Amino acid sequence: LGRVFNGAGAPVDGLGPVFAEKTMDINGLPMNPVTRVYPRNYINTGISAIDCLSTLIRGQKLPIFSGPGMSHDKLAVQIVKQAHISDADAKFCVVFAAMGVKNDVADYFSHSFEEAGVMDRTVMFRNLANDPIIERILTPRCALTAAEYLAFEQNMHVLVIMTDVTAYCEALREFSSSKGEIPSRKGYPGYLYSDLASLYERAGIIRSAHGSVTQ
Repeated sequence: LGRVFNGAGAPVDGLGPVFAEKTMDINGLPMNPVTRVYPRNYINTGISAIDCLSTLIRGQKLPIFSGPGMSHDKLAVQIVKQAHISDADAKFCVVFAAMGVKNDVADYFSHSFEEAGVMDRTVMFRNLANDPIIERILTPRCALTAAEYLAFEQNMHVLVIMTDVTAYCEALREFSSSKGEIPSRKGYPGYLYSDLASLYERAGIIRSAHGSVTQ
């Protein structure tokens, strides 16, 4: 916790290398449906429109749709600052994955987390707009792998925030085009939806751990 990595999981915060306790496949492993636990609790975001109308259930997924010029970056920062759980004795943290963001936006994220004093409970993966597209494809997988380790090995309740998925899809489209694959609608590869499902379905709660992964 409290570290900043690039999209491929290399430290970029100047605090030195990370000595890993465990090595995991970033593609993850499918959760056994039998081991899944029915979600019953929620994560309080401090935003009334979410908490009252589209409650963020622990172990589930909640998409936030935005448009050009909308302040979705500010909303993401606000969620990181205010998110908490009601269990006083439970451990909670945030894994933040920024994909294809400009340098000023990446700095805005970092400074906002530090000023709010939430960096010590946050792990940040940062992929800049001028970074390779293959790194952008790795970013959410690295973030979710870190979240799974914290949730299922360290028994923490983890909120994964990925912004924005459109940049990831565009990187996947460019990568698919470079391989000469047959494009689908709007040039995206035909396996786009199954690829996104491989990310979203990594959220959940299992019986063998006290933690959870929420997206």
